[in-house]
Amino acid sequence: MIVAACRHCDDFSGCMSDPRPIGVFDSGIGGLTVVKALRDLLPHENIYYLGDTARVPYGPKSPETVQRYAVELAGMLMRKNAKALVVACNTVSSVALPLLAKRFPVPVVGVIEPGARAALQATRNRHIGVIGTRATIRSGAYEKALRASDNNVRVSSRACPLLVPLIEEGLLDDDVTDRMIARYLEPLFGDGIDTLVLGCTHYPLLTAAIARTLRGDVVLVDSAQNCARAVEEMLNRQSLRAALSNPGELHVALTDPADNFLNIARDALQLSFGEIEVQPLP
Repeated sequence: MIVAACRHCDDFSGCMSDPRPIGVFDSGIGGLTVVKALRDLLPHENIYYLGDTARVPYGPKSPETVQRYAVELAGMLMRKNAKALVVACNTVSSVALPLLAKRFPVPVVGVIEPGARAALQATRNRHIGVIGTRATIRSGAYEKALRASDNNVRVSSRACPLLVPLIEEGLLDDDVTDRMIARYLEPLFGDGIDTLVLGCTHYPLLTAAIARTLRGDVVLVDSAQNCARAVEEMLNRQSLRAALSNPGELHVALTDPADNFLNIARDALQLSFGEIEVQPLP
């Protein structure tokens, strides 16, 4: 451990740096929206990202299968000496977070609790819309998280199963994608929501397309940005921050090569990283 200056303290005392990487995983490329938010907020942190492109999407799969996948991926990241696990997937966060926290001896941060808190801060009429995969919506995880803080909040949820495949194909600015977004969101607008939670880390890649369909002053809540803030709070609380002198490297691994992965990551998110590693599943 190295004693380092910290922007949260007035001197060097009490701030121990930890250069180990933050382990981030998702079912595919969607979790790179969380990586982008982490890079912007925590540029000195090393990040190891693992995308399970061999088994994407997770949304249609059973909770038991998703839990098994999550444990496998978390174990792979722990073998990379991760100091914390970031579950950059709403589907996994909705069904596997307690299991991961129990199985692994490092802090585990998901995307649902931070997104729910941000939505409650944003809503004015206490009517929040949530879109996500079938598994996330079926779990009711956002409703539980929202009502745990405000039992009077009204929640309208809708599964959008075709959006992840469209994003994985790189169709971020396409008429077909625009039509599907409109079809999914119209019922929520009709219900009178004033806040919309993007309950899948893939969906921030469609922010521009979703904005084209928004009515009035509906506020978008990006789970990736709010997850990054929660990670920052956790690192500070647990004294796990890297030193300010650390260059902050990003390593990316996939469980199967993805044809569109590089173009989407570099063009849409403006992320830069070296050669992508292919990590075979256990």
